[in-house]
Amino acid sequence: MVLEGPGQPLVERHRDPRPPGPGEVRVAVHACGVCRTDLHVVDNELPAIRHPIVPGHEIVGVVIDAGAGVELAAGTRVGIPWLGWSCGECAHCRAGQENLCDDARFTGYQLDGGFAEEVLADARFVFPLPAEFDDLHAAPLLCAGLIGYRCLVKAGDGRRLGIYGFGAAAHIVAQVARWQGRDVYAFTRPGDEAAQNFAREHGACWVGGSDETPPEPLDAAILFAPVGALLPAALAVVRKGGVVVCGGIHMSDIPSFPYALLWGERTVCSVANLTRADGVAFLDIAAMIPVRTSPVAYPLADANRALDDLRSGRLQGAAVLVPG
Repeated sequence: MVLEGPGQPLVERHRDPRPPGPGEVRVAVHACGVCRTDLHVVDNELPAIRHPIVPGHEIVGVVIDAGAGVELAAGTRVGIPWLGWSCGECAHCRAGQENLCDDARFTGYQLDGGFAEEVLADARFVFPLPAEFDDLHAAPLLCAGLIGYRCLVKAGDGRRLGIYGFGAAAHIVAQVARWQGRDVYAFTRPGDEAAQNFAREHGACWVGGSDETPPEPLDAAILFAPVGALLPAALAVVRKGGVVVCGGIHMSDIPSFPYALLWGERTVCSVANLTRADGVAFLDIAAMIPVRTSPVAYPLADANRALDDLRSGRLQGAAVLVPG
């Protein structure tokens, strides 16, 4: 399913597969999650989108061929995430911050992704997947889980954690937070009872609209909803010294707000992409808990419907495309 130009619906195209080059693997896609970043790509909200491009970066599949220098054997089940390549030589890469590499390439953005029956990937940037998860349930771990986990680490060790936007990433992060002994406070669109019930099902101790104030100050808050107006709202409910983490790759403009909301050594930070180390750490934890994902399966040909359900807020859990 190909995005051929800005703002266009995805269209089905048939391509002859090419053999993997040195260092590459060719993977038969069994499932691919639909992430809000895919929506930003399709809706032309990110810079320098390559067209045509095959979106999708929560890919679960099996290696069917490998290029020279690759040790992964045919039949190995792997996950392919957002970060698809980094240079390994710049100051960021050398400092363990390959997610900030200026020349990084991303799956489903600069590199063709998993809204397809097959995909090629750099073998260094794929993960063996825990056997505890079948293909459908593993797919959301590859971005919603990984980025959410990086957000959780950035949020620090505070016990009272607020989450704004309770969808694919939040329902995974909430389980990790609860396993760590934290209390989760969930903020949804005002009046969104379905999302609020979904948050309760995943362990939230308090649920309310994004316009509400929780019963006590929070130690940290994570914003998964790409709404800039939520940043000052979150600052208003975290304690002095608290942290607000912006977890999206795109957010609408943040409105001006009084300095008093930031004062008191509150911190605002963003999370950009992921590192391979994040993947190893999170997948180990996810299997240990074990995390329960809530996938909603769509045929690959229904990719546009899945994107529209995500865009409109009709979806609870994580959309996953299944080829075949």
